Amino acid sequence: MRIQSSISPAQLRKVIAVVVVVALPTIVGTGQEKRQPREYQRPAQSTHEYATPGIVVSPDKEYRIGASDVIEIEVVDAPEMSRAFRVNVDGTILLPYIGAVQAEQKTAQELAKIIKDGLNGDYFVDPKVTVSVKQINSRTFFIQGAVQRPGVYQIEGQPSLLELITIAGGLSESYGATAFIIRKIKQPTNRPSEGTPVTNQVAEPISSHGADQQKESSSSSNGESPNPKNVAQYDLIKANINGLLRGNFDQNLIVEPGDIIHIPPTDVFFVAGEVYAPGSFPLKEGTTLRQAISLAQGTTFEAARDRGVIFREDPASGKRQEISVDIKDVMSGKKEDVAILANDIIIIPNSRFKSVSGALLKVFGYNSARIPMRY
Repeated sequence: MRIQSSISPAQLRKVIAVVVVVALPTIVGTGQEKRQPREYQRPAQSTHEYATPGIVVSPDKEYRIGASDVIEIEVVDAPEMSRAFRVNVDGTILLPYIGAVQAEQKTAQELAKIIKDGLNGDYFVDPKVTVSVKQINSRTFFIQGAVQRPGVYQIEGQPSLLELITIAGGLSESYGATAFIIRKIKQPTNRPSEGTPVTNQVAEPISSHGADQQKESSSSSNGESPNPKNVAQYDLIKANINGLLRGNFDQNLIVEPGDIIHIPPTDVFFVAGEVYAPGSFPLKEGTTLRQAISLAQGTTFEAARDRGVIFREDPASGKRQEISVDIKDVMSGKKEDVAILANDIIIIPNSRFKSVSGALLKVFGYNSARIPMRY
């Protein structure tokens, strides 16, 4: 029995066309998706790529000219005066007609008025004087270490430590807990330095009292001054970055032009032997042996936990110390926890062996022959 279709040939062609139009984007789209490149993920770029020789930050107050700055003076109808001038060390600039003019600690507008008054009457009638600052060489700050963009920055105003770190792109992932500000002493004085914390000062001179006494005795024997003027002297000021980031703003020091801010990367310690995750770990403030073993995901079943060893370098003598620790008693609280210092090597030996394998220490770049092994 044949069933005749009620669809005419013209209607059939329309149906086929609709099916092709609907299905074609899916078919073509599938092929195109395979050929399209995946979304490009920009790789992490080197910090030096972003480093710039100087960044000028707009101040809250109008900028005051300093020594070594480069300023541009424009006097209408006076081409001999319309050029760039570098401010001398004494803070002056030497101009035609009027001679030396004090420019230091003057704003551009104030200096323009001084020059206008000096030229008015004798040389010009109501001269039009414009002063602009082209280079701010007197406001140079140096920051290095664990920041995203270390370098030299020219900044107007008086930035704080936190502002300077922000200008340098922020801290890197491996920043240490302490920032060091190295400041050249301009003149010996008993009054506090301007680069102090907001509420109190944390400053430590680099030279010790004993070294000063030795220097004084040696110089007096030679007939020389105990503090020669040609020898630069520096102050070392410390700030706790972790405290600053936690809201302890008395660590937010006001930095001065010429300051060198150094933020060393965080120290590390090592855990090796019978732990589940041996390796190096960043040393945070207050890290203990119990925390170190926890960071290494604990000891294995084959660990001789009563024969742990911490290899530590004495910063004074440079010799390595071997500290025996009972990790089992420390972890259970029977013995006092041990503070971990920078570059400590914590070894948890295997219970089947009586000595630590030399290859274990070579992983961390140490020569096991130089370290005594006694078990």
